[in-house]
Amino acid sequence: MKNIFDKKVVDEVVGRINKLTPKSAGLWGKMNVAQMMAHCNVSYEMVYTDKHPKPNGAMKLMLKLFVKQPVVNEKPYKKNSRTAPAFLIVDERDFEKEKQRLIDYLIKTQELGEDHFHNKESHSFGPLTKTEWNNLSYKHLNHHLEQFGV
Repeated sequence: MKNIFDKKVVDEVVGRINKLTPKSAGLWGKMNVAQMMAHCNVSYEMVYTDKHPKPNGAMKLMLKLFVKQPVVNEKPYKKNSRTAPAFLIVDERDFEKEKQRLIDYLIKTQELGEDHFHNKESHSFGPLTKTEWNNLSYKHLNHHLEQFGV
């Protein structure tokens, strides 16, 4: 798995994002390209803002037991996988705004670096290693960029 904390990898991912246009069509799924970027931004909102309420103790336990491993391992996501409710984007979004937010979040994450994230508390899964943070971030972005052909 590529390392999202490596500047070269972030530059590559940003290059892929910059190939998207408002007319880019998904190869699967229901989201348009602006919604997809807003969906990807939710992961970063959960790291950098208090916009999303944290799951309660019972829900967090369920997430750790049943969702965490498929999310943080290196196995790619399947097409049309179920999306958690907080990640569902059904309203229209501004393409340029979501694109810039995503790029800014990527750069911020890379600049903070893997040491900042090692054993950092995840919104839903508890503390994650730097490898788990990397896998969670890179795998999700790669999945959706492939969804839109870049």
